[in-house]
Amino acid sequence: MWLLLAFLSAALLGFYDVFKKQSLKDNAVLPVLFLNTIFSSLMFLPFIIVSHGAPQILQGTIFFVPEAGWEAHRLILIKSFIVLSSWTLGYFGMKHLPITIVGPINATRPVMVLIGAMLLFGERLNLYQWIGVSLAIFSFFLLSRSGRKEGIDFKHDRWIYCVVLAAILGAVSGLYDKYLMNQLNPMLVQSWYNVYQVGIMGSIIALLWWPQRKKSTPFRWKWTIICISLFLCVADFAYFYSLSLDGSMVSIVSMVRRGSVVVSFLFGALVFREKNLKSKVIDLILVLIGMFFLYLGTN
Repeated sequence: MWLLLAFLSAALLGFYDVFKKQSLKDNAVLPVLFLNTIFSSLMFLPFIIVSHGAPQILQGTIFFVPEAGWEAHRLILIKSFIVLSSWTLGYFGMKHLPITIVGPINATRPVMVLIGAMLLFGERLNLYQWIGVSLAIFSFFLLSRSGRKEGIDFKHDRWIYCVVLAAILGAVSGLYDKYLMNQLNPMLVQSWYNVYQVGIMGSIIALLWWPQRKKSTPFRWKWTIICISLFLCVADFAYFYSLSLDGSMVSIVSMVRRGSVVVSFLFGALVFREKNLKSKVIDLILVLIGMFFLYLGTN
Protein backbone atom coordinates (compact mmCIF):
# COMPACT_ATOMS: atom_id res chain seq x y z
CA MET A 1 0.00 0.00 0.00
CA TRP A 2 2.73 2.49 0.95
CA LEU A 3 4.57 1.82 -2.33
CA LEU A 4 1.43 2.46 -4.41
CA LEU A 5 0.93 5.75 -2.58
CA ALA A 6 4.55 6.66 -3.40
CA PHE A 7 3.91 6.02 -7.12
CA LEU A 8 0.72 8.12 -6.98
CA SER A 9 2.69 10.91 -5.32
CA ALA A 10 5.34 10.70 -8.05
CA ALA A 11 2.82 11.08 -10.88
CA LEU A 12 1.17 14.07 -9.20
CA LEU A 13 4.58 15.69 -8.55
CA GLY A 14 5.35 15.49 -12.26
CA PHE A 15 2.26 17.56 -13.07
CA TYR A 16 3.11 19.88 -10.18
CA ASP A 17 6.47 20.64 -11.82
CA VAL A 18 4.76 21.29 -15.16
CA PHE A 19 2.25 23.75 -13.68
CA LYS A 20 5.06 25.40 -11.71
CA LYS A 21 7.11 25.90 -14.88
CA GLN A 22 4.10 27.36 -16.70
CA SER A 23 3.19 29.67 -13.81
CA LEU A 24 6.72 31.05 -13.48
CA LYS A 25 7.16 31.82 -17.17
CA ASP A 26 7.75 35.61 -17.46
CA ASN A 27 6.41 36.01 -13.94
CA ALA A 28 7.60 37.16 -10.50
CA VAL A 29 8.76 34.19 -8.42
CA LEU A 30 8.00 35.22 -4.83
CA PRO A 31 4.30 36.14 -5.35
CA VAL A 32 3.71 32.82 -7.13
CA LEU A 33 5.27 30.98 -4.20
CA PHE A 34 3.27 33.08 -1.71
CA LEU A 35 -0.01 32.30 -3.47
CA ASN A 36 0.95 28.62 -3.52
CA THR A 37 1.31 28.65 0.28
CA ILE A 38 -2.03 30.47 0.65
CA PHE A 39 -3.98 28.06 -1.56
CA SER A 40 -2.30 25.05 0.03
CA SER A 41 -3.17 26.23 3.55
CA LEU A 42 -6.77 26.98 2.51
CA MET A 43 -7.15 23.36 1.40
CA PHE A 44 -6.23 22.13 4.87
CA LEU A 45 -7.74 24.88 7.02
CA PRO A 46 -11.27 23.33 6.97
CA PHE A 47 -9.85 20.07 8.35
CA ILE A 48 -8.14 21.96 11.19
CA ILE A 49 -11.32 23.91 12.02
CA VAL A 50 -13.64 20.89 11.90
CA SER A 51 -11.19 18.70 13.87
CA HIS A 52 -11.10 21.28 16.68
CA GLY A 53 -14.70 22.52 16.52
CA ALA A 54 -16.56 19.28 15.81
CA PRO A 55 -14.02 16.46 16.23
CA GLN A 56 -16.67 13.71 16.06
CA ILE A 57 -17.10 14.39 12.33
CA LEU A 58 -13.53 13.48 11.32
CA GLN A 59 -12.32 11.45 14.29
CA GLY A 60 -11.20 8.00 13.21
CA THR A 61 -10.53 9.10 9.62
CA ILE A 62 -7.23 9.91 7.91
CA PHE A 63 -8.35 13.56 7.63
CA PHE A 64 -8.54 14.20 11.38
CA VAL A 65 -6.07 16.80 12.69
CA PRO A 66 -5.28 16.06 16.35
CA GLU A 67 -4.38 18.75 18.86
CA ALA A 68 -0.72 19.09 19.79
CA GLY A 69 1.47 21.15 22.11
CA TRP A 70 4.31 23.54 21.38
CA GLU A 71 6.91 20.75 21.21
CA ALA A 72 5.12 19.20 18.21
CA HIS A 73 4.46 22.57 16.56
CA ARG A 74 8.11 23.53 16.99
CA LEU A 75 9.12 20.47 14.97
CA ILE A 76 6.54 21.34 12.31
CA LEU A 77 7.79 24.93 12.17
CA ILE A 78 11.31 23.66 11.46
CA LYS A 79 9.83 21.57 8.64
CA SER A 80 8.18 24.73 7.23
CA PHE A 81 11.48 26.62 7.09
CA ILE A 82 13.28 23.70 5.41
CA VAL A 83 10.60 23.20 2.77
CA LEU A 84 10.14 26.90 2.06
CA SER A 85 13.89 27.37 1.63
CA SER A 86 13.96 24.46 -0.83
CA TRP A 87 10.92 25.79 -2.71
CA THR A 88 12.29 29.32 -3.00
CA LEU A 89 15.56 28.13 -4.50
CA GLY A 90 13.77 25.59 -6.68
CA TYR A 91 11.26 28.13 -8.01
CA PHE A 92 14.00 30.55 -9.07
CA GLY A 93 15.90 27.71 -10.74
CA MET A 94 12.78 26.38 -12.47
CA LYS A 95 11.99 29.82 -13.87
CA HIS A 96 15.38 30.29 -15.53
CA LEU A 97 16.27 26.73 -16.60
CA PRO A 98 14.69 24.17 -18.95
CA ILE A 99 12.46 21.67 -17.14
CA THR A 100 14.41 18.89 -18.89
CA ILE A 101 17.49 20.08 -16.95
CA VAL A 102 15.76 20.68 -13.61
CA GLY A 103 13.93 17.33 -13.57
CA PRO A 104 16.99 15.05 -13.76
CA ILE A 105 18.84 17.17 -11.15
CA ASN A 106 15.90 16.76 -8.77
CA ALA A 107 15.92 13.04 -9.53
CA THR A 108 19.28 12.76 -7.73
CA ARG A 109 17.59 13.38 -4.36
CA PRO A 110 17.36 9.66 -3.48
CA VAL A 111 21.16 9.54 -3.68
CA MET A 112 21.37 12.42 -1.21
CA VAL A 113 18.84 10.68 1.07
CA LEU A 114 20.97 7.54 1.09
CA ILE A 115 24.13 9.53 1.80
CA GLY A 116 22.27 11.34 4.58
CA ALA A 117 21.14 8.02 6.01
CA MET A 118 24.77 6.87 6.01
CA LEU A 119 25.99 9.99 7.81
CA LEU A 120 23.10 10.40 10.25
CA PHE A 121 21.93 6.87 10.92
CA GLY A 122 25.12 4.89 10.27
CA GLU A 123 23.66 3.01 7.31
CA ARG A 124 26.01 1.34 4.83
CA LEU A 125 25.53 0.97 1.08
CA ASN A 126 25.57 -2.44 -0.56
CA LEU A 127 26.84 -3.14 -4.09
CA TYR A 128 23.54 -2.35 -5.86
CA GLN A 129 23.20 0.91 -3.97
CA TRP A 130 26.75 1.96 -4.84
CA ILE A 131 25.97 1.23 -8.52
CA GLY A 132 22.84 3.40 -8.24
CA VAL A 133 24.76 6.26 -6.62
CA SER A 134 27.55 6.03 -9.21
CA LEU A 135 25.08 6.10 -12.12
CA ALA A 136 23.30 9.11 -10.64
CA ILE A 137 26.60 11.01 -10.27
CA PHE A 138 27.67 10.06 -13.80
CA SER A 139 24.30 11.18 -15.21
CA PHE A 140 24.75 14.53 -13.47
CA PHE A 141 28.11 14.91 -15.25
CA LEU A 142 26.49 14.08 -18.61
CA LEU A 143 23.66 16.49 -17.86
CA SER A 144 26.19 19.29 -17.38
CA ARG A 145 27.51 18.55 -20.88
CA SER A 146 23.98 18.73 -22.29
CA GLY A 147 23.47 22.02 -20.52
CA ARG A 148 26.56 23.55 -22.15
CA LYS A 149 24.88 23.15 -25.54
CA GLU A 150 22.21 25.57 -24.31
CA GLY A 151 24.72 28.00 -22.83
CA ILE A 152 24.32 26.67 -19.26
CA ASP A 153 27.61 26.34 -17.38
CA PHE A 154 27.02 24.06 -14.39
CA LYS A 155 30.08 25.45 -12.60
CA HIS A 156 29.15 29.11 -12.89
CA ASP A 157 25.40 29.27 -13.45
CA ARG A 158 23.69 30.55 -10.29
CA TRP A 159 20.37 28.98 -11.26
CA ILE A 160 22.02 25.56 -11.36
CA TYR A 161 23.31 26.20 -7.84
CA CYS A 162 19.75 27.15 -6.82
CA VAL A 163 18.35 23.85 -8.12
CA VAL A 164 21.17 21.81 -6.56
CA LEU A 165 20.73 23.51 -3.17
CA ALA A 166 16.96 23.01 -3.46
CA ALA A 167 17.55 19.30 -4.10
CA ILE A 168 19.89 19.06 -1.07
CA LEU A 169 17.32 20.77 1.17
CA GLY A 170 14.66 18.48 -0.30
CA ALA A 171 16.74 15.48 0.74
CA VAL A 172 17.14 16.96 4.24
CA SER A 173 13.38 17.41 4.35
CA GLY A 174 12.87 13.78 3.29
CA LEU A 175 15.05 12.48 6.12
CA TYR A 176 13.33 14.80 8.57
CA ASP A 177 9.91 13.64 7.34
CA LYS A 178 10.62 10.04 8.31
CA TYR A 179 11.57 11.24 11.78
CA LEU A 180 8.38 13.31 12.02
CA MET A 181 6.16 10.46 10.85
CA ASN A 182 7.53 8.35 13.70
CA GLN A 183 6.55 11.09 16.15
CA LEU A 184 3.47 12.88 14.80
CA ASN A 185 0.22 12.40 12.90
CA PRO A 186 0.58 12.95 9.09
CA MET A 187 -2.39 15.36 8.85
CA LEU A 188 -1.09 17.35 11.81
CA VAL A 189 2.24 17.87 10.05
CA GLN A 190 0.91 18.60 6.56
CA SER A 191 -1.91 20.92 7.58
CA TRP A 192 0.06 23.05 10.04
CA TYR A 193 3.29 23.31 8.04
CA ASN A 194 1.25 24.77 5.18
CA VAL A 195 -0.33 27.30 7.55
CA TYR A 196 3.05 28.29 9.00
CA GLN A 197 4.45 28.79 5.52
CA VAL A 198 1.88 31.49 4.81
CA GLY A 199 3.18 33.56 7.73
CA ILE A 200 6.82 33.02 6.77
CA MET A 201 6.25 33.77 3.09
CA GLY A 202 4.03 36.75 3.90
CA SER A 203 6.89 38.31 5.87
CA ILE A 204 9.29 37.74 2.96
CA ILE A 205 6.84 39.34 0.52
CA ALA A 206 6.35 42.36 2.77
CA LEU A 207 10.05 42.91 3.46
CA LEU A 208 11.73 41.89 0.20
CA TRP A 209 9.38 41.82 -2.78
CA TRP A 210 6.75 44.52 -2.18
CA PRO A 211 9.18 47.44 -1.73
CA GLN A 212 11.09 46.40 -4.89
CA ARG A 213 8.17 45.13 -6.99
CA LYS A 214 8.34 47.95 -9.57
CA LYS A 215 12.03 47.29 -10.23
CA SER A 216 11.72 43.55 -10.82
CA THR A 217 9.68 41.21 -13.01
CA PRO A 218 5.99 42.13 -12.63
CA PHE A 219 3.53 39.62 -11.22
CA ARG A 220 0.81 38.26 -13.51
CA TRP A 221 -2.05 36.07 -12.35
CA LYS A 222 -2.28 32.64 -14.01
CA TRP A 223 -4.83 29.94 -13.28
CA THR A 224 -2.08 27.34 -13.31
CA ILE A 225 -0.97 28.76 -9.92
CA ILE A 226 -3.98 27.08 -8.30
CA CYS A 227 -3.02 23.81 -10.01
CA ILE A 228 0.44 24.02 -8.37
CA SER A 229 -1.16 23.94 -4.92
CA LEU A 230 -3.76 21.32 -5.79
CA PHE A 231 -1.36 18.77 -7.23
CA LEU A 232 1.28 19.44 -4.56
CA CYS A 233 -1.16 19.00 -1.66
CA VAL A 234 -2.53 15.70 -2.96
CA ALA A 235 1.00 14.47 -3.79
CA ASP A 236 2.24 15.36 -0.30
CA PHE A 237 -0.81 13.81 1.35
CA ALA A 238 -0.09 10.49 -0.38
CA TYR A 239 3.59 10.88 0.54
CA PHE A 240 3.08 11.59 4.25
CA TYR A 241 0.47 8.84 4.58
CA SER A 242 2.86 6.42 2.85
CA LEU A 243 5.66 7.23 5.31
CA SER A 244 3.31 6.78 8.27
CA LEU A 245 2.48 3.16 7.34
CA ASP A 246 4.32 0.28 8.97
CA GLY A 247 7.22 -1.04 6.92
CA SER A 248 7.59 2.05 4.76
CA MET A 249 11.16 2.93 3.79
CA VAL A 250 12.07 6.56 3.22
CA SER A 251 14.87 5.61 0.80
CA ILE A 252 12.45 3.77 -1.50
CA VAL A 253 9.67 6.36 -1.17
CA SER A 254 12.13 9.14 -1.98
CA MET A 255 13.40 7.21 -4.98
CA VAL A 256 9.93 6.45 -6.34
CA ARG A 257 8.84 10.08 -5.95
CA ARG A 258 11.69 11.17 -8.19
CA GLY A 259 9.98 9.15 -10.93
CA SER A 260 8.04 12.38 -11.42
CA VAL A 261 10.90 13.38 -13.72
CA VAL A 262 9.34 11.17 -16.44
CA VAL A 263 6.15 13.26 -16.49
CA SER A 264 7.95 16.61 -16.40
CA PHE A 265 10.44 15.46 -19.05
CA LEU A 266 7.67 14.41 -21.43
CA PHE A 267 5.94 17.76 -21.03
CA GLY A 268 9.25 19.54 -21.57
CA ALA A 269 9.67 17.67 -24.85
CA LEU A 270 6.09 17.73 -26.15
CA VAL A 271 4.65 20.97 -24.76
CA PHE A 272 7.56 23.32 -24.02
CA ARG A 273 9.57 22.12 -27.07
CA GLU A 274 12.90 22.23 -25.24
CA LYS A 275 16.21 21.55 -26.99
CA ASN A 276 18.90 18.84 -27.05
CA LEU A 277 16.43 16.15 -26.05
CA LYS A 278 18.41 13.22 -27.44
CA SER A 279 21.37 13.75 -25.11
CA LYS A 280 19.05 14.52 -22.17
CA VAL A 281 17.12 11.29 -22.74
CA ILE A 282 20.36 9.36 -22.18
CA ASP A 283 20.92 11.30 -18.95
CA LEU A 284 17.36 10.56 -17.85
CA ILE A 285 17.65 6.85 -18.63
CA LEU A 286 20.84 6.65 -16.54
CA VAL A 287 19.05 8.35 -13.63
CA LEU A 288 16.15 5.88 -13.88
CA ILE A 289 18.52 2.90 -14.08
CA GLY A 290 20.32 4.27 -11.02
CA MET A 291 16.98 4.52 -9.20
CA PHE A 292 16.24 0.89 -10.14
CA PHE A 293 19.54 -0.23 -8.63
CA LEU A 294 18.75 1.73 -5.48
CA TYR A 295 15.47 -0.15 -5.33
CA LEU A 296 17.22 -3.50 -5.77
CA GLY A 297 19.77 -2.61 -3.12
CA THR A 298 17.18 -1.46 -0.62
CA ASN A 299 15.17 -4.65 -1.09
